[in-house]
Amino acid sequence: MDSRRKDRREARLKEEIEKYRASNPKITEQFADLKRKLADVTPQEWDNIPEIGDYSNRNKKKRFESFVPVPDTLLEKARQEQEHVTALDPKSRAVGGTETPWAQTPVTDLTAVGEGRGTVLSLKLDRLSDSVSGLTVVDPKGYLTDLKSMKITSDAEISDIKKLWMQASELETNNLNKSRVLRKGLEHIPDSVRLWKAVVGLANEDDARVLLHRAVECCPLHVELWIALARLETYDQAKKVLNKAREKLPKEPAIWITAAKLEEANGNVQSVSKVIERGIRSLQKEGLEIDRELWMKEAEAAERAGSVLTCQAIVKNTIGIGVEEEDRRDTWVADAEECEKRGSIETARAIYAHALSVFLTKTKIWLKAANLEKKHGTRESLDALLRKAVTYKPQAEVLWLMGAKEKWLAGDVPAARAILQEAYAAIPNSEEIWLAAFKLEFENNEPERARMLLAKARERGGTARVWMKSAIVERELGNTTEERRLLKEGLSQFPNFFKLWLMLGQMEDRLGNVEKAKETYNNGLSHCPNCIPLWLSLAKLDERMNGLSKARAVLTLARKKNPKNPELWLAAVRAESRHGNKKEADHLMAKALQECPNSGILWATYIEMLSRAQRKTKAMDALKKCPEDPYVIAAIAKLFWADRKVDKARNFYNRAVILGPDIGDHWALFYMFELQHGTEETQRIVLQNCVSQEPKHGERWQAISKAVENSHLPVEAILKKVVVALGKEENAVSDGGMKP
Repeated sequence: MDSRRKDRREARLKEEIEKYRASNPKITEQFADLKRKLADVTPQEWDNIPEIGDYSNRNKKKRFESFVPVPDTLLEKARQEQEHVTALDPKSRAVGGTETPWAQTPVTDLTAVGEGRGTVLSLKLDRLSDSVSGLTVVDPKGYLTDLKSMKITSDAEISDIKKLWMQASELETNNLNKSRVLRKGLEHIPDSVRLWKAVVGLANEDDARVLLHRAVECCPLHVELWIALARLETYDQAKKVLNKAREKLPKEPAIWITAAKLEEANGNVQSVSKVIERGIRSLQKEGLEIDRELWMKEAEAAERAGSVLTCQAIVKNTIGIGVEEEDRRDTWVADAEECEKRGSIETARAIYAHALSVFLTKTKIWLKAANLEKKHGTRESLDALLRKAVTYKPQAEVLWLMGAKEKWLAGDVPAARAILQEAYAAIPNSEEIWLAAFKLEFENNEPERARMLLAKARERGGTARVWMKSAIVERELGNTTEERRLLKEGLSQFPNFFKLWLMLGQMEDRLGNVEKAKETYNNGLSHCPNCIPLWLSLAKLDERMNGLSKARAVLTLARKKNPKNPELWLAAVRAESRHGNKKEADHLMAKALQECPNSGILWATYIEMLSRAQRKTKAMDALKKCPEDPYVIAAIAKLFWADRKVDKARNFYNRAVILGPDIGDHWALFYMFELQHGTEETQRIVLQNCVSQEPKHGERWQAISKAVENSHLPVEAILKKVVVALGKEENAVSDGGMKP
């Protein structure tokens, strides 16, 4: 419609324009016909056209002109303006030229004034100069005299002069000449702290003491000079120096801290805290606000200087300033943790000590302090702390258990046993204490002691864990009949505890009773339908008994009852891969990633399933989906390992074990990598860190660590066994030839 209307609008507008131009023609259009006829005019006709005359004044009237003579006053004024005056007004000269207004001053010749100024300047230069071989040079005596007459009016000029002196000293080659230059500078600038520091730094101890005495007289408001002098003096003289410094600088905290360090250095242990306490009171009386953060930094500085008692005194007297009462515990724990990160262990220890003096019954603070001692202290300090902890908090099981474990790790089994006996008396019905005692005896090859402890625990109404541990002892001793009896008895009381069903099924499978094992797994799933280990065990058993189709059905049913579970999808993918069904495995993996897009273990397996050319791209996708997942990080580390990018592989493996320290498989891969590309030191570090973390999970790790023959092996031995197993598995060796 608009296009049709547009045509009509344009036609109507054109018609209106034509009508307007017909009624109002332009001048060019009016004379267009005459212009066309000009083309026929000959040159002779052009020459015969007469010239137009000037008729503009024909009708104008004639204008009369009149002349008026100039008055004499105007001429006199013009003469005075052109006159050159060579003398000033006597009246203005007598009073210094301030009375005569500018408007009444006769006009002078500015050109002559400029020439006169140039003449005067040249005369002055002539007096200061002398002619030598046609060149004009400045008289050095007169120049220096003028420099001495200069007056310094700004701080910037003073600072520049100090730098001239400092640079002059640096031009000298030996310390004696440097010291002479600096001392000469101090004669001119006695209040320069920078020059005093420089000259003292070049002097021996005796000369430095004399210089500092003079320095504090010239610069009494600079605390650094007072403190430096106090450090060079004897104990008695240093106290006098610091007292004078306090008189000059009553608001300076560094003086009090130095005084405390002085007392500590001279063995006056009791005086250190008193000095800090008195100093804080004095500073507060002077109106100085005590900044808690700054004083904590001073405590850390005192620790670095070796003044531990001063550090502790500062923490004790300032840690609570400005902190609300309800926030004290969390704030102090956070402060201690930050100090520990910065390496200020004594400061952190002092903070925990003060916090525990206020919160005697807070288990969390005791544990934090104990962990600090475990990492940075000695066994004796840790034992003393834990002894003190259980005195104030006897019902805290974790403190008793920590003390017993540390004794056990130190090789003192009788002491660990004694601690657990004390724990029995304090907490008679604690299952954790019973189980810890069982583990102590079981791991130290005392199965009979372990059996007796568990029997007592069952008599006192132990939980399902007690029955499980009892069955483990019987399995260790080879008593399958007793093991089966304990498992069934435990299941009669705790039918929903899936580990008992799992252990019973594994026992029957181990003995060759596969039908009973399958029946056990099915019974367990009827009570625990959401137990993934039971589903996986049943699927593996069915795969061995009846082939892939039966295992596939079990896993499909498991996924229906437990949707979005990565482990079930992973088991299905691996089952298809074991039987060579790559296309089906890829299809299942695609569906798995759709249902569980943030599963790191699925992404890691998917990366291994791809060709080498596709792995890097998918690794980037996996990293975007799961940036902090240890399985993805370990998979990327393996790619770097395959490409021989050793530093990047090491960084990613280190990141993987930090993110997932409980995954033993990653520790084994890391250790295997260091065996190939690392040094003895890097191998030792990985092994030591793995032992300290005590990993419990990981597919290959659990398969080896839970085997009956490996039940008493230490972490180091299990790690090496897993490394050997990984070296034999084709899935652990990439296309790039990663071989340990």
